[in-house]
Amino acid sequence: ACHAVDDTPADGPSLKGVFGRKAASRDDYRYSPALVRSGVVWDETTIDRFVSDPQAFVRGNRMAFAGVTAQADRDDLIAYLLQATKAGGH
Repeated sequence: ACHAVDDTPADGPSLKGVFGRKAASRDDYRYSPALVRSGVVWDETTIDRFVSDPQAFVRGNRMAFAGVTAQADRDDLIAYLLQATKAGGH
C-alpha cells in the first residue's frame, strides 16, 4: 500500500528499478538520515534482510513496517519485485 512498482505516486518511494540502486537515492522522496547513511545497495539479499526486519537491518529508518517473518513469503515477494520493478515495465 505504501510503494508503487512504477511511477504512480504513493506514500513511499517508487520501487521501479530498485534492484542495483543505492538506498535513499531517489530525489523525489525524503528518506530518513539512517537510510541515507546506510550505504545499502538493493539486491535480493539486502531486500530480503530489510523486509525481514526493517528496523534491525537499518536502525532508525522511517518505514513503519514490522517485517515479513516467513522466508517463503519473502522469496515470493522478491520474485514478484524482480519482475514488476524492472525499469522497462512489467
